[in-house]
Amino acid sequence: MRPVPLPDSASRPVVTPLSPSVVYASETPDALDDQYEGRVHGYTYSREGHPNADVVAARLDDMEGAEGGVVTGSGMSAVSAVLLGLLKSGDHVIGGNQLYGRSLRLMAEDLPRLGIATSLADPGDVDAVRAAIRPETRLLLVEAVSNPTLAVADIDGLATLCREHGILLAVDNTFTTPRGFLPFEHGADIVIHSITKLLAGHSDVMLGYVVAKDQALNDRMRVFAVTTGLTPSPFDCWLAERGMLSFDLRFDRAQATAAALADHLATLPGVARVLYPMRADHPDHARAAELLQGQGCNMVSFELTGGRNAANAFTRAADGLSFAPTLGDVGTTLSHPASSSHRALTAENRAALGLSEGFFRVSVGLEDPEALKQVFTDAVAAATTG
Repeated sequence: MRPVPLPDSASRPVVTPLSPSVVYASETPDALDDQYEGRVHGYTYSREGHPNADVVAARLDDMEGAEGGVVTGSGMSAVSAVLLGLLKSGDHVIGGNQLYGRSLRLMAEDLPRLGIATSLADPGDVDAVRAAIRPETRLLLVEAVSNPTLAVADIDGLATLCREHGILLAVDNTFTTPRGFLPFEHGADIVIHSITKLLAGHSDVMLGYVVAKDQALNDRMRVFAVTTGLTPSPFDCWLAERGMLSFDLRFDRAQATAAALADHLATLPGVARVLYPMRADHPDHARAAELLQGQGCNMVSFELTGGRNAANAFTRAADGLSFAPTLGDVGTTLSHPASSSHRALTAENRAALGLSEGFFRVSVGLEDPEALKQVFTDAVAAATTG
């Protein structure tokens, strides 16, 4: 069957076309050489890049004040592109001690298996991170706001420390997003996102993104991602771009509701504590106010009295809310770290992080704020009396 050329058009599509093609045809071997050697831009095989991924990368580059970002198949593949694409056997990496559960597993089990030594330290304590540095330390990975206790890292202090020791500072900006925080403006070398979450925003996409200030680092991460097949789906990229077009509006609405919900939860009997960075009782409130400039974002965590029994009663009574290990959806979702993201940790390790059986992380969505507060009022009451 002969190839049929696309119809010419004097107009252009308003929506980015979906480009699911796995392969792209070149006119001649010389033309293919021109592409591979950078004299012209073109596509060859979608594992090496495709139009929809480039559109998403360009949008995120613009949001983060960067260029040359790499879109990957998931948030964890973006983390892997950093740690495995830039480090080698004999290197040492420090991670924040409250990273996402799978990032912690990667640090604890997979990197050591490959000869990369790891340590964990409190990213809110520059002296603790300094004490963990070794001569072979090459990189520090932290979350601007941690998952799920919403601890705020001392990014400015860590950036200074990393510069002093020639260490790369990689910041996972998933919780904060570019609307809440811009890591490059505070000295970060690498920024990571799980696009899956608030950026795409509809729980129908799985993608990641990573970008470095240094284009040589971007090239190394891109080559690793291509070689190991961390390829994003064109369809997911197409959906993600659609979600990103409403991102600012969704972020602002969800953040305002999150602040109101946090204050409301603090008034309810049966709630032992509430964590929200803009509340004055947050342990890192002063740092959050300075670093985030009033942007508390859409995540709230709280702890019920009553342990696992109360947790079960709460989720059963939380009418209309999804109990699901995700965040950033248009609907509010509940996550219970002890049974999901941090289940691989021992009870003692979870306790050290402040993750009791009654601890919940809430990703606030776009519901009516008053209706949402009523749902939590009723569910907490059921947990307290159940």
